[in-house]
Amino acid sequence: MALAAVIGGVVARMLPLGADSAPAAPRVLAGPAEESLAPLVRKTAPAVVNIAVLQPSPAQQNPLLQDPFYRRYFGVPDAALQPAMAAGSGVIVDGGRGFVITNFHVVQNAQAIQVILKDGRKLDAQPIGAAPSLDLAVLKVNAKDLPTLTLGDSKQLQVGDYVVAIGNPFGLGQTVTSGIVSATDRPLGQDDQRRFIQTDAPINPGNSGGALISLRGELIGINSALFSPSSNQGSAGNVGIGFAIPSNVVKQVLAEAERQSPR
Repeated sequence: MALAAVIGGVVARMLPLGADSAPAAPRVLAGPAEESLAPLVRKTAPAVVNIAVLQPSPAQQNPLLQDPFYRRYFGVPDAALQPAMAAGSGVIVDGGRGFVITNFHVVQNAQAIQVILKDGRKLDAQPIGAAPSLDLAVLKVNAKDLPTLTLGDSKQLQVGDYVVAIGNPFGLGQTVTSGIVSATDRPLGQDDQRRFIQTDAPINPGNSGGALISLRGELIGINSALFSPSSNQGSAGNVGIGFAIPSNVVKQVLAEAERQSPR
């Protein structure tokens, strides 16, 4: 009997655990599959672009500044007569037709728009669609066979999923940061009907229009806004609270632009 008990104990240890006690398989979006995010970045970064925008000069926007006497009296420098340059980010979502997604506020009132690829190429761009209330714009460049970032399903995101943000903060050039999804379906104010993905991946001025990427290598958001205690946009910086427009919203705006764009 003692021998049978010993054998029974050994066999029990060798048997697999029941289904109820088996650990759940890890979600693909939940954490890094490798120790480094470098392979993911190499795959996705070429589809993220810098955007240079030529904006009207302050004098063009305010006729009073066109008066030399007014400028002298109030000490307005002559630089107010010069057009202004601004920088942002964008994402190629259809490399075959040259479609680029960015924020509406990045290209608003633009006199000229230039898309700068990671390989250094500079392409003139034209807006073909816009949703100001959603802060999204669709641009088109005259180029084909461009790298493309596939749009993922933002509804699949869960709080705690790892994400990577790629953009052009402070005009420094393409920069990669990472973090997690801090919240989903987050409005920016009490009366805001929009819903954003909140992330702690560092997002700074210039990241607007850039990519928020899942570990699948899919575009799941367009970085749009950051929270900062500073009221000055120029001095605002990351405090671990950034907001991205969900990819499913981007799909709707892109589909509308495609319908209006000639083939």
